[in-house]
Formats: sequence, C-alpha cells, structure tokens
Amino acid sequence: MNTDFITDFIFVEHNPVPSDVILVPGGSHPQLAERAAVLYNQRLAPYILFSGGTNPNVYPFSSEAEWLKSVAIGLGVPASGLLCENKATHTFENAEFSLNLLNDMRISTNRVILVCKAYHSRRVLLTYQYCFPEKTEFLVATTEDKRGLKKDNWMTKTEYIERVMGEVEKIGRYFKDRLL
Repeated sequence: MNTDFITDFIFVEHNPVPSDVILVPGGSHPQLAERAAVLYNQRLAPYILFSGGTNPNVYPFSSEAEWLKSVAIGLGVPASGLLCENKATHTFENAEFSLNLLNDMRISTNRVILVCKAYHSRRVLLTYQYCFPEKTEFLVATTEDKRGLKKDNWMTKTEYIERVMGEVEKIGRYFKDRLL
C-alpha cells in the first residue's frame, strides 16, 4: 500500500535559518529540549520559549516548560536565553499562550523555529499558523521521541501507525471545532 500521501502530510521538516525565537510546544521528551539547545547553540535564535503546563511525567518539576528548561540548561543554554510558559494543556494553548508571552515581552515573531516531535509536526505547524500573525514565517525542526518514531519508520510498528493516524484524527477535530 502506498502511504506517501500520509507521510507527506503528517511529517513536516525545514532547514532552520536565523530566526527571532525557537518555540517548543511542551512534552515530556528530553529530545525536544536537546534539539532546541542545538539550534540555540548554533546561534539560530536568541531565545527558546518552552510551553507546557502540569504533567505528572516531569515530577518533581511544576510544568513541562520548567522541566524542558532544566534539560536545556544542562546542555549549556544560559538561563537568560530561556523563556517559559507554564499553563498550556494542549497544542492550541501552547501557541496562544506563547504568542501572548512574546507580545508582552515585545519579542518579534517575523520568523520562528518550531521544535516538535516528527509525527506532531503538521498539527503544530497548522496550529501555530492559525494562532500567530499571518506575516510569521515558520520553520519546523523535528526530533524523534523516546519511542524512536520518525518519518522513515512510522509504518513499521502498530504503535507508530496508531500514533500517526491519531494525529490525522486530531487535526480534523482541532480545526473542525474552530471552523464551525
């Protein structure tokens, strides 16, 4: 069966270039902070903004954002380059709350890098495009999650297929609710 259309739809990846900020829409996977730290250390943006609220998987940290920040600091990113949004509970809130924080801090959003899990990339991109100003250029930089799911292997395990197809369903639900 040819699944290229699903692969091409779900998995988005760009080559990052210098940007205003690196945005990480939450999660309990250290690979997110690791990828953001590499991009920061390549001087592709002056800030990383981690978004994400309470999550028992990051105990004893109070939020995903604080936990991801600690991972980045451990990788040599200075605290002065790190911002946290600690309330978001889903991807739309990650985008909305991050934009509010950036606006409050008067940080430009002309070009941003989105760091996310590979299979989450389309939903992240669509969500941030929906919430941010039309002029914002988004570049998506992905990472594998702790399961190892990526563009090249999503059809190799039932668990991976279910996760990717779950993203297709979530995209439909996310935007149907906002269009009706």
